[in-house]
Formats: sequence, C-alpha cells, structure tokens
Amino acid sequence: MDETTLQFIAQQLRQPSGEPGRDVGEKMNVGNEHVNRAAIAALRVTPQDRILEVGMGNGAFVSLILSVDPSVRYVGCDFSETMVEEAIRRNESTVASGQAQVFVAPAEALPFADGSFDKAFTVNTVYFWETPALVLAEFRRVLKPGGHLFIAGRPRRVMEALPFVRYGFTLYSAQELSGLLRENGFSVTEILEKPEPNQTFGGVALPMETMVVSGATK
Repeated sequence: MDETTLQFIAQQLRQPSGEPGRDVGEKMNVGNEHVNRAAIAALRVTPQDRILEVGMGNGAFVSLILSVDPSVRYVGCDFSETMVEEAIRRNESTVASGQAQVFVAPAEALPFADGSFDKAFTVNTVYFWETPALVLAEFRRVLKPGGHLFIAGRPRRVMEALPFVRYGFTLYSAQELSGLLRENGFSVTEILEKPEPNQTFGGVALPMETMVVSGATK
C-alpha cells in the first residue's frame, strides 16, 4: 500500500468526510465492535444517567446505551459533519424523542454547561488529541463532581503494527494513558486490557487488543 493511500486512510480515520467517510464509518463499526462494546460495558449504565460520547462516529452503538432504561439520556458529539449526519439518520427515533442528541463539536471546546454529565466516554479518539490537557480539562468541566471518564482504544503495542499510524497518530500504553489522566485531575479507577480476534490489514493478520482506562473527577 503506497504512502498516499496510507495518508488518506489516516485522514479519514481522524475526520471522516464525504462518501469515503461514510464508508470508513461502516468499516469502523465492524473493526471496532469489540472495543465499543467493552467501553459501553465499562460505563455500567444505570437509570437516569446522562452520558456524553465524544467522537461517536455514525452512532451505531448508541442503542446499546439507551436500551438500558428509558430515563437514560445520551449526548454525542463529533467534529466530522459527515458522521453527525449519519448518527442522526441512524438514530432518528431517539433523536426525535429527545432521548439522544448529537452535535458537531471538537473535543477541545465542548458546547455543554459545567457539570452536565454523569459519565463520559470516547473510543479511538485519543490518538488525535493535539492538546490532551485541554481535552481532558473539557471532560472534567462537563462532568459532575465524582463523574467518570472512560477512554477506550487500542494500546501502543498493537497500534504500532498498523502502517498508517505514522500519519498524525499519538499512541499510548495503558500505563501512559493512566498517567495522562492523573496529570490532568482524574483519579484512575480501572484499567481493562483484553485480546480481540485478529484483523487483516494489507493481507497480514494482526493481533488486536481492547484497552479501556477510566478515571473519576476529583
């Protein structure tokens, strides 16, 4: 696979756009199903929870959260207009009822009042944070006191095998991600690492692994 193609893949993973972005969104639903389900399980959603997801893609997994109880409220944001359009389309009924809301917004400037959410999570976005301290400050601001943040993705040792990550990705081990949380006002409450089935990239089967690091606001 040539470098131009790898750069294009990296760009679309960071901010899916247009028809290629819609295709990437569908592929991410398949390739990232295990890590999304692990992140949502880690939330331990309970009735009355108000939950924020940053970087929800096309919203394929929103129903897993809202199915817990009718009183649960979900808010998603993504800085890809294409993904927001797809998420609204995919979750039309719950958006219409107000149980789900979806916004175009960057992680560095969340358009929500202080203390708005019980729990927040993000899947496969941490690699793209140019200013992690600012993003984590925003999460801390919009969470209620004692609220929980869950950061999910894949650890450095897995991501390093993917050739496109040299274009704009910052990689973390679970320990590095835990340190980042502690440095920015969170106490680390749980670290999950578990294997997934292999995935094929460029004709090569690569081992996959889910990583979820969670922290509570102090």
